[in-house]
Amino acid sequence: MAVEKLAGGDCRSIGAADAVAQEIAGDQALFDEVLAALYSDDPVLRMRAADALEKASRKHPERLRPHKDAFLGELAEIEQQEVRWHLAQMLPRLPMDRAEKARAVEILETFLKDKSTIVRVNALEALVQLARGEAALEAKARRRLADAMEKGRPAEKARARKLLDHI
Repeated sequence: MAVEKLAGGDCRSIGAADAVAQEIAGDQALFDEVLAALYSDDPVLRMRAADALEKASRKHPERLRPHKDAFLGELAEIEQQEVRWHLAQMLPRLPMDRAEKARAVEILETFLKDKSTIVRVNALEALVQLARGEAALEAKARRRLADAMEKGRPAEKARARKLLDHI
């Protein structure tokens, strides 16, 4: 079982997340099993599951589709930073209507207030991806990038400068 390969150890290691990502990328049922691990009480398992899901969804974003409501709902409430930064990376891969995109932007706005710089940087990047082609969202993304360049940590400032070229 793919989930068992993710268990054990601590948050300093990704464990078998890369191997599990390859395994689940081609199999919706296995992907779904690993996604269920995001609800685990074990923070190491949640972190590695989020990592594997994000990596698998790079090549197969369609695997996320059955879980869109969860991504826009209860999964966005998980406060663990390692889960949040992967959720931010996956959100733009979801097919969304206008209302769902507005909810995704709300989630990312919350992530922009996270204590983790990595979460904030990934949220900025996701916001820019979601904003492409929509004037109102592009304006909001530019404001968030400007805020990051003014007030952010060095990593946020650097990413914000690069992202300005992609809006």
